[in-house]
Amino acid sequence: MTLIIAEAGVNHNGDEKLAFQLVDAAYKAGADIVKFQTFKAVNLVTAEAVQADYQVVNTQKQESQLAMLSRLELSWEAHHRLIDYCNHLGIEFLSTAFDSESLAFLVNELGLKRLKLPSGELTNAPLILEHARTGCDIIVSTGMATLSEIEAALGVIAFGYTASLNVQPGVDAFQQAYASEEGQKALREKVFILHCTTEYPAPMEEINLRAMDTLGLAFDLPAGYSDHSEGITIPVAAVARGAKIIEKHFTLDKNMEGPDHKASLEPHELAEMVQSIRKVEKALGSAVKAPTVSEIKNKSVARKSLVASLTINEGECFTNENVAIKRPGTGMSPYLYWNLLNKPASKSYKPGDLISE
Repeated sequence: MTLIIAEAGVNHNGDEKLAFQLVDAAYKAGADIVKFQTFKAVNLVTAEAVQADYQVVNTQKQESQLAMLSRLELSWEAHHRLIDYCNHLGIEFLSTAFDSESLAFLVNELGLKRLKLPSGELTNAPLILEHARTGCDIIVSTGMATLSEIEAALGVIAFGYTASLNVQPGVDAFQQAYASEEGQKALREKVFILHCTTEYPAPMEEINLRAMDTLGLAFDLPAGYSDHSEGITIPVAAVARGAKIIEKHFTLDKNMEGPDHKASLEPHELAEMVQSIRKVEKALGSAVKAPTVSEIKNKSVARKSLVASLTINEGECFTNENVAIKRPGTGMSPYLYWNLLNKPASKSYKPGDLISE
């Protein structure tokens, strides 16, 4: 089954009560995982770092990233309460760490066994290495990236999984780890890779969903899709194309103040997406083309047989004038039509009788 990640992100607006409500919404929608973002704003951005254009538009406020992100932090204590609540409900808690301190907290204090590397950190080799050295499974998002940048990041991860701590990190060492059989085996066992378009909302003409297929083939890894488009069409389509993971932002209300709300699903839309994905999974079914159980009973109704179109007396030859092809399909196959022509009837037939020779 496709792993569905409901991305709460920072849509709690720094309010722990809203964070708990987001967990409830993700659980009720049927998501497998609810994901947050863990960071210390002072560790993440400089005081001069400016907002992305979409953040200015969505917040209708121009300020520094530091000011914006400082309001969106959740305390360590809130994280503990959230993961306890997730464990109680039976939904997996996940969070993206944007700095070393946050990563250490998620792994060493919360005990996460799965991590998410966001698109923005794909070139942050030291932080990527720290992720890999935890030994956790890693989901890698690839928004804004080229194939060479993705390969470089995977090299860091392969090195982190396989190299001893006394081996000096570096570009050559990362490339050697990526090229090694041990490194490739570790990647296949522990890494998922997600196609992503880093814009909120992502324009349909820039989704390039076929790139998800490219990632899976290029790196021989299970591929999925982190979606920032409007609505649920694209994530459902991604599942039909074979996505192993779907990640989608959601919010309690798109009209709330904050950078990501407008590009997020509301709870009822999230539930609709999950239900649609599960339907598509059932519909994908088997690659074997053969009659299904429900089809078999319809074969005799929908298919046709050779029937008499006129009265045919015993000994009279079958012709294209006195033989027709009609339902039901319980008699002679139409494939035998040419074999029957010009042969004498072994018995008499009334119009509409199934021919049995």
